[in-house]
Order: sequence, then C-alpha cells, then structure tokens
Amino acid sequence: MAQVLEFKLPDLGEGLTEAEIVRWLVAVGDVVAIDQPVVEVETAKAMVEVPCPYGGVVTARYGEEGTELPVGAPLITVAVGSPDAVGPAGAPAAEAEGSGNVLVGYGTQAPARRRRRVRAQLTAANGTAPTATPAPAPAPAPAAPEPPAPQGGPVPVISPLVRKLARDNGVDLHALRGTGPDGLILRADVEAALRVEATAPATTAAPTTAAPATAAPAPTAHPEGTRIPLKGVRGAVAEKLSRSRREIPDATCWVDADATELLRARAAMNAAGASKISLVALLARICAAALARFPELNSSVDTEAREVVQLPGVHLGFAAQTERGLVVPVVRDAHARDAESLTAEFARLTEAARAGRLTPAELTGGTFTLNNYGVFGVDGSTPIINHPEAAMLGVGRIVPKPWVHEGELAVRQVVQLSLTFDHRVCDGGTAGGFLRYVADCVEQPAVLLRTV
Repeated sequence: MAQVLEFKLPDLGEGLTEAEIVRWLVAVGDVVAIDQPVVEVETAKAMVEVPCPYGGVVTARYGEEGTELPVGAPLITVAVGSPDAVGPAGAPAAEAEGSGNVLVGYGTQAPARRRRRVRAQLTAANGTAPTATPAPAPAPAPAAPEPPAPQGGPVPVISPLVRKLARDNGVDLHALRGTGPDGLILRADVEAALRVEATAPATTAAPTTAAPATAAPAPTAHPEGTRIPLKGVRGAVAEKLSRSRREIPDATCWVDADATELLRARAAMNAAGASKISLVALLARICAAALARFPELNSSVDTEAREVVQLPGVHLGFAAQTERGLVVPVVRDAHARDAESLTAEFARLTEAARAGRLTPAELTGGTFTLNNYGVFGVDGSTPIINHPEAAMLGVGRIVPKPWVHEGELAVRQVVQLSLTFDHRVCDGGTAGGFLRYVADCVEQPAVLLRTV
C-alpha cells in the first residue's frame, strides 16, 4: 500500500531561510527516483536544484513559479511503496525512509544524470486507477495569463524577474528566441521584444491578446519613483555590505606599481605551449604568498569573544559581475594551487557564475577577496570588505603611463593597487607591508620565486 510522504524545503544553511521557486522539474503524476531533482530554486546566494529524498509518484506540488517559500514549507508530496512507483532501472524507487536529509544543491547519494519525466502508467491490467491522496492541484497559470503557447515544452527561462517582466508587459515567452546559452531567454530578449512592439506601426493588425493597435507611449514612471525589491542576490549583497559598514572599522591604502615585467612573465609562460595562464591567477598567487608573510590579513574577528581568528588556509574570493548581480565565488585552498590550477578554477567558477549555477558552498567560506575592478575601465576604488573577512585587494586597469625606469623616463604598464583592511586585525604598518610586497611581486615577479 502506498504511503504519502511530504517533502519540505530543506535547511539551506549559511543563514538562508527562504528560496524562490524558479522552475518545477516534475509534475503531479510523474514518477521520481530517490535524489532526483524536483525543483529549481533561487536563494540569496545561488540558483540550485533541490533533490527529493523519496522515490515514488508525485501527488502534489506547492507553490507557483516565482513564489517565495520559507525553509520547512511543503514542496511536494510523494506516494511511495506503490508497485507503480518504479525507478528508471525498473526497480522500486521508493522507500518510506527515503535517503536522508537534503541540502540545497546536493543529493544524498552519488550525483545522477537528469532523468526524463515519466508519467505514472496506472493501467486497467491491475484494475487500479489513480487514487493518490487528494492534495492541492498544481499551481494555476499566473494572475495575468500569458497568451497560449504555440508549441509545447517548458519555456527556456531561468530568472523569475524575466518571467515577471514578460508577464507584466504581455510578452509571449514561447514566441521569443533566446540569445543566452542553449537558447536561454534573457532580460535583454524581452526588452528587445518590447522595443519592437513599441515601434510597430499603429495600423498593424494585432492579435486579441496584444495591446490596442495604437501608438504605444513609453511607460510612465510612478509618481513616487520605481520601487525595486531588495531580495535574492541583491538583498543579500545589501545586507552584507551594510553589516560590513556597521561592524568593520576599515581603512584603505594604495600604491601605483609597474606591471610591465609581470605581463612579460605571463606572456613567456603562455608562449611555452602549455595551458594558458590568466593574469588573475598570477595575482592570486601573489596574494597567497603575501598572506603567508602577513597572516593577520587572512583572519576574521570574533566579536563575542573579542578575539582575532587567524585562519590556516587561504580561500580566495573574487568579485564577479553577473546578470543576477555581484557574486563572490571562492577558490578553495588557493595557497596550495599553482598558476595553472588557479587559472582553471577561476574559469570554472566564472562560467558557473554567469550561468547562475554556483552552489552555496562555492559562494561562502572565503578568507580574503581579490577584486579586479580594472575590467570596468577604472583605476582605483575603496571597496567595502566582504564580511566577515578582514581585507580586500583591489586591482585597477593596467594602462601605459610615463614612469621612471632605471633612472630614465619611459612608458610602462602601470596599475594601481589598493588594500582595504579591518583596522582591528592590524595596524597600518602591517597593511603597508602587505601592499608593498604585492607591488614588489608585480614589478619584479622574481621576488615571488624567491619567497615561495
């Protein structure tokens, strides 16, 4: 006899208490296997898939796409123990106890490939009919219904903001061709469709679901201004930055450095025919070496115990700008990696950040942050420390400038380096020593070889 089990939104860890449903991966009546992802949610830190610890037939889903649920709220109910609840290999996929607790973004067994949705076939052969315990029906269409889809299948949209923008403006997502990876529909695609609609001739025939065939004026702003909710990634960033300003007495020092020799060293390494080395990987190596000499900056402050905690390893965060906002992926054990390994890890995390697939574990646990704001074409900045870290190194753009080199004026590749640090963990002498060592390594990479 089937037993109906309720799967609730699991504890997300890292202080996260809610998540927003982005996309359902199963429907009522589908057969799911243990640890199969059933829903994609967006937290304040990442977009992740939630695996279900039970195998069986889905009898109910709770919440529409775009709905925000607190931890502990029901996600789905699953009928387990039924002869119809069969996994992909043909063996029973359900046990009442399931596979254990689940954390967002992680299964409770070895990761499995995405399984196709299988509709439970309750045939007349066994004389049964669907008798799952009554539960709320799947979420109806949004309050502002979209036009009927010209073809079946899910719409390739990840961001709930993109869905809301399309829904509020009557844009049929099924009719759009996404320009993102694998046809993903981006916000820019929806905005482009709106621009086309706004500039269409007023005499053009319009479907009954479209706006009246009159010239569409530009949207007028609300008298009180546009209100943008501080939630998700933007809300988490706002809270962290505000906490940093409240708790950390920060100070900043900076220096210009001649990066000509560092660029030459990188060019020589890449000319050798091995894997290409990125500039940020070399800067990460320099940071790790500098933190080994000045461990005060690889620390955090325990305010309750009134203690500075110096950390044993360097988990290097780096700022990455994405469509979802600013995120800081973390390279684990950066102090133990060579330039090639660092290059590969930076590339992997950057790609995951752009695709919105970073896990909470990849966005937390940093001990020091490297912020390359030079990619935005600026020279300097006084960044806010990534709480609860104690320091951040900022790197501006590298540009040719007049520079005195070996007693003569020359055009050299110059970069501004800035260090923002928590004045509780060290004084200016330590911060200045750290920054000077970094600048020396940038100007003379051989310094790094002598000290590593």
